[in-house]
Amino acid sequence: MSARRDEGSALVEFLGASLVLLVPLVYLVLTVGRVQAASFAAESAASGAARVFVVAPGQASGEALAVDATRLAFEDQHIPLDDAASAVSLSCLGGTCGTSGTAVVARVRVEVALPLVPAFVRAHVPLAVPVEATAHGTFPRYADLTGWS
Repeated sequence: MSARRDEGSALVEFLGASLVLLVPLVYLVLTVGRVQAASFAAESAASGAARVFVVAPGQASGEALAVDATRLAFEDQHIPLDDAASAVSLSCLGGTCGTSGTAVVARVRVEVALPLVPAFVRAHVPLAVPVEATAHGTFPRYADLTGWS
């Protein structure tokens, strides 16, 4: 019976096992990092949108400032945002917008696409993680809100 030579097979096994284990681990880290960045951006966007809406001189300018705050928060986290106006929604609770003491709720909702997935696959299979954040703001009690309608 002749002895079989195993020289060099350990290197091949190590490389094969490393690829099988490291590629999914790196993909998982990329995905979790991207979703976490989107979560930070959504929280910041909702908070910023609520803040600028309640101090704006009017409803139209408040909505425009809220969209700008949302766009800026996502740019800060390097998350592409197709349409900031559809990502943020504003609603007033317990009264009309612009009334002193009225609470405002800002909701930001985005879909975070999984990294490294081709567009033709994404067209047929929904490969996105929804991220949503909510923040509250209150119109100042003694502010001059005459520009609100």
